Amino acid sequence: MLHVHITEFTGTKYPKAKHRFTLTGSPFMAVAGLWREAVGNKPPTFTMLTTDPGPDVAPYHNRQVVVLQPDNWAAWINLTKPEAELLRPLPAGSLSVETVRPESS
Repeated sequence: MLHVHITEFTGTKYPKAKHRFTLTGSPFMAVAGLWREAVGNKPPTFTMLTTDPGPDVAPYHNRQVVVLQPDNWAAWINLTKPEAELLRPLPAGSLSVETVRPESS
């Protein structure tokens, strides 16, 4: 699943602060996910996998979606690396964060 960015919200007042995360050095990012084709009367479904927050996300949320580095995109699709190696937070500095809406005062 490709995204341009992921978004997290913080704060206790509405509207909450909104933060945009992008993959440093890349115009878009891939998020690890699973899908199931439609079967009988069950529609197709998908889910994005989450993990503990990495150092870039931890100040904003207690978990994060699994963002794959570009060199691991094919490994996720083709199952050529162990899942444990791919399903983990990225190192510090991998995600850039921008606050696009501060918390209401």
